[in-house]
This record gives sequence, structure tokens and C-alpha cells, in this order.
Amino acid sequence: MSPAIDIAIVGATGTVGAAIVEILEERDFPVGQLHLLASPASAGKSVSFKGRNLRVKSIEAFDFAQVRLVFFAAGQAVTRQYASQARAAGCMLVDLSGALPLQQAPRVVAEVNPQVLEKLEAPCQVTSPASQVVALALALAPLRPLVRWRHLGVTACLPVSSLGREGVAELARQTTELLNGRPPEPRFFDRQIAFNLLGRVGESDTAGHTGLERRLVEESRQVLDAPELKISVTCLMAPVFFGDSLSLAVQASQAIDPSAVRAALERAPGLELIEPDDCPTVIGDAVGQDVAYVGRVRTGVDDACELDLWIASDNVRKGSALNAVQLAELLIKQGR
Repeated sequence: MSPAIDIAIVGATGTVGAAIVEILEERDFPVGQLHLLASPASAGKSVSFKGRNLRVKSIEAFDFAQVRLVFFAAGQAVTRQYASQARAAGCMLVDLSGALPLQQAPRVVAEVNPQVLEKLEAPCQVTSPASQVVALALALAPLRPLVRWRHLGVTACLPVSSLGREGVAELARQTTELLNGRPPEPRFFDRQIAFNLLGRVGESDTAGHTGLERRLVEESRQVLDAPELKISVTCLMAPVFFGDSLSLAVQASQAIDPSAVRAALERAPGLELIEPDDCPTVIGDAVGQDVAYVGRVRTGVDDACELDLWIASDNVRKGSALNAVQLAELLIKQGR
């Protein structure tokens, strides 16, 4: 077993930060001292870890020289403000916000491109990509020997938890209001989310794309080592608490053999293939699980060079917290 190391989790009271704490305990990660950090407003709360209640501290006064590894599970602004302090203190850094440039903190999915970690200079900085990228990469990586991609089309239905606890609370409140015959009052979202679909997640740029959509394109290209790959993405906000649901259309340069695709997906790590007569869902399949689920594997209606898939994955656990912890495990295994 690796020697214990001291760790800090920035954003420890958020949905992803709390999941990291749980997974560190479940996987018996070699934790020495665990420092839970959050904004001053959340400081003072307690979180259970290995039978103890740990007090959450304010990040503003924290000395990163106390730890060797830092998980950044807060927003991009927090990462930008404090990542340089952590690096100056010699900490390994696993970011989940996507705030750091790809060149400084490469995007890595543990089951797909772990070899990237071997090239990092100490102190290592790595990013666990957006949860949707993790799910996409798990489904696409096994197909590289079989399918020469020309274009990917992705429709990503995001749960409200992708925007944190505020999104979860808003959906719960609006649902209660509607079921009690009251008109829902939008507070966190700019319109009703309960029993509705929102066709955009975040603000659009002048070309009509959101920051998240551009992030998914850039991170997918890096994780798949396909810098020239054409990718189109539409992100929707669904009235679902947890779990990413993705429709993926792959345009290839040759006819696709669905049976060979299914065989490759069935062997892939971090992935579970659902039988052809079934379809995975986030509720009942993906949420709470350590694998992503893929199903509805088929070629296009009238195009044998098109491959269509449906993917369901837990955005908080599998797509975020677990991948981040796996990356930290790999760094420690390499003696970083």
C-alpha cells in the first residue's frame, strides 16, 4: 500500500466534493490528514469521514503547504484564484472545473488516456474533464480500432445537479409547487425547469454556442487524441436530479459492423453494454454506479456509415468524483 498523504478538497460541501470524500473512504485511499475547504459561508460545517466528523475550513486562510494533493471541486473562479497557490506549494492538483488551460492541466479519463500522466512534470496538474466527456470517451475509445471517425454529433441532456445544489433545490421546489397547484417561481433558472426542457445551458457566444458546449468539444478532442475531429454539441437542461443522458451519432468513413461494435463495447473498462432490446436510463441503471451504461447500438436508418448510441452515466459519481480519485491513484502509483 502507498504511504499516506495529506489531502485538501476545495469545494468539499458541494455535490462533487462530498462524493470525493465518500469515494476516498470507499476505495481506502491512503489519506493522512484530510482538509475540507469551502467558502467562508460554508466554513464550520462538519463532514463524516472514516467514523470522524471533520470540520470544514475556509479556503481563504488555508496554507497549501500542509498538503501534497489538492482536489479542486468548486467553480472555475475558485480554481483560477487558488490553483497557483497550490502549485507554488508543490501540490499535485486534480481540477474538476475545467478552468486551467489544456496545455497546463491535460484532460484525462482514467480508463482511456492514463498514459498522459506519465509525461507530466512535478508538481503535476491534471483535469478530470466534464462528466459528459468522461461518458463519451468511455464509449468511443473502444471503437478506435473499428471505426474511422469523420464527425461526432452529441445531444447531452444534463441533470440539474450539473449546476450544483442550487439546481437540485430549484427543481425540487418547483416540482412541489406544481404538484400542489401553485405556479412555479423561477429563482435559480430563468424559467420553469420542472416538467420542462431548457434548450440551452449557460450563455451563448456570438456564434450561438455555450461555454460548456465548446468545453465538451475541446476536451473530447484531447482525451481521444483527435485534434482535427469534427464535433457538434447541443447541451440541454433536463428536469432530472442526477445523471447525464447522451445521444451520440458517429459518422464514419466506412460501413460499420454493429456486432463488432457491441463486442468492443462489452469488453471496455468502465462501461456496461445493455442488451439490444433494452435501453439504459440514469434512474435504475446509472446513478450510484461506477460504470457508464451504453445501449441502442445501431447504424443509421439509411446510412451504414452512421453509428448511433445512447449513454447514461452518473454525472457526480462516475463522471466527476470517481474519475478524479482514479487520477490521483494513478499519480501516486507513479510515485508523483
